[in-house]
Amino acid sequence: MYADQSKAIGRPDGGYTLTEMLVVIVIIALIAAVLTPSLLGQLGRARVKTAGLQLDTTAASLAMFKDDTGRLPTQTEGLKALVTDPGVEGWLGPYLKSDKALNDPWNHPIIYTPSGDSAVVTMLGADGKAGGKGGDVDLTVTVK
Repeated sequence: MYADQSKAIGRPDGGYTLTEMLVVIVIIALIAAVLTPSLLGQLGRARVKTAGLQLDTTAASLAMFKDDTGRLPTQTEGLKALVTDPGVEGWLGPYLKSDKALNDPWNHPIIYTPSGDSAVVTMLGADGKAGGKGGDVDLTVTVK
């Protein structure tokens, strides 16, 4: 008969049946369905934390600009003065790496509002609108 009896028992080709493949696919789909919402929630929280750190960096850059020039950028100069020389005496920048740093993690522009000897820097969150909770929360820092 057969020289190797193990080949005579079961499937001689050693492959998987369609049923076995479907069971594996269903298990993978269930695992993905359970993990996906949790991972997406983590992504939203990570962007909010990144926005907070970016806002702190922008505020620190404004403080350095003020230390070097004796004033904060005007409304007209805006945050662009942290990246390119606005022609102000004492400017030693750039204080931020690139124009990309002037947008929040959701690619909305950072709002700069100077007021006398201080300024407010704001990010409006994922929705880009005032107010909100979770990923839509507004973040604000005052620079003096």
